[in-house]
Amino acid sequence: MNAWLSPSEAAAAVPLIAVDADHLARLADGMGEPVRHWCAANAFAGVAGEVLPLPAGDGGVEAILAGCNPADPLRALAHLPLRLPAGGAYRLDSRGLALDAEQVALGWALGAYRFGRYRDGRAPARLLLEPAVAGRARAMAEAVYHVRDLVNTPTEDLGPAELADEVRALAGRHGAEYREWVGDELLGEGFRLVHAVGRASHRAPRLAMLQAGPEDAPGLVLVGKGVCFDTGGLDVKGGEGMRWMKKDMGGAAHAIALAGLVLDAKLPVRLTLLVPAVENAIAGNAFRPGEVIVARSGLSVEIDNTDAEGRLILADALDYARSLDPDLVLDFATLTGAARVALGPELPALFSNRDDIAAGLLDAAAATRDPLWRMPLWRPYLTMLESDIATLANSGGSRKAGAITAALFLERFVGDQVPWAHLDVYAWNDSPRPGHPRGGEAQGLRAYFEFLLRRYGSA
Repeated sequence: MNAWLSPSEAAAAVPLIAVDADHLARLADGMGEPVRHWCAANAFAGVAGEVLPLPAGDGGVEAILAGCNPADPLRALAHLPLRLPAGGAYRLDSRGLALDAEQVALGWALGAYRFGRYRDGRAPARLLLEPAVAGRARAMAEAVYHVRDLVNTPTEDLGPAELADEVRALAGRHGAEYREWVGDELLGEGFRLVHAVGRASHRAPRLAMLQAGPEDAPGLVLVGKGVCFDTGGLDVKGGEGMRWMKKDMGGAAHAIALAGLVLDAKLPVRLTLLVPAVENAIAGNAFRPGEVIVARSGLSVEIDNTDAEGRLILADALDYARSLDPDLVLDFATLTGAARVALGPELPALFSNRDDIAAGLLDAAAATRDPLWRMPLWRPYLTMLESDIATLANSGGSRKAGAITAALFLERFVGDQVPWAHLDVYAWNDSPRPGHPRGGEAQGLRAYFEFLLRRYGSA
């Protein structure tokens, strides 16, 4: 990450003056008549997103005026790293608006991100920061980058084995325990739903597990949906629906990144990370609509739709999580298009069987400006998952309340006794916004980590 400068590199840093429409006139008056005329000639009004270089007498740049919204310091300057000259050095000037330095640092880094695995990226402009400020923002920025990189990587380079390797690598960095069930080993441990979804691919399905921390500490289990590509199975998606299905492992990316933050912070928990990693492919041995598969929990599931596969692999993982008698289970999944219809692409749908957990997550979301929206576990809708021949179906005939029925399906495998929250994320930006480039995105990650810090504290 090369988004920031240290004080030792500050000599050539250009002053960056943050301003909004309400304060521009006073600022321009203080800087003199030439600046006031220059702003007027360039129709610069201090509106968020506007940028105006102030010329120096030698033909260089004396300073940069940057229009911003001071009420949102995280995104106030996030549009600048890739708009200012490549590799340039800048420092916040005291003549501008007073902004929260740590929020600005994180927003600057999020705006500087570009996925560069397959082509050289443009060097972002860099911002001068005190090391302590940059250090606090760095861990979160790197976690967001990790989510974005994983989601942006095509399936050919990030299949089930490679996704499991991300868990293995995380375990290795922190001296944690690692275990993996692959292919038919899943059947021997009862993970029949994971196996069924992934068996048609030439790349074997698997369940990756990391465990770390004292066994007598509160148990925190993170579960992430790892469908590395989703054709829809025999209920095959159309071309438009399939185009971006490399991102269907976005839930796993969130869980892995959050586990890394928990481990780096040394939270006093017994951490378990579970990533069922599969490719929902089409072949002669693909699971079929109408099949009945007995889950690890013993519940029988009729397959109404093979494109409702994410909840199947999560069901087995959540049942295993429940068997650990945890203090809290959090799962993440790019689970339903219905959540996007209800809330749009920027607002993840939160479900929880505990009001205090949901309230804590929403409070953390507000504090970090990382939005979540709680949706109801409306149990009368369980009738939509009824089956004539099995305990329940994985989907139903109605397109209504799809995000809710998916969450209700998962709840059957968690049970009433375990505190649990499920986050239905999009993990993607369809179009760019300041701090949010097009492509893979971390949603709710900062809110969840803040919630865990508040719940468990630091070691």
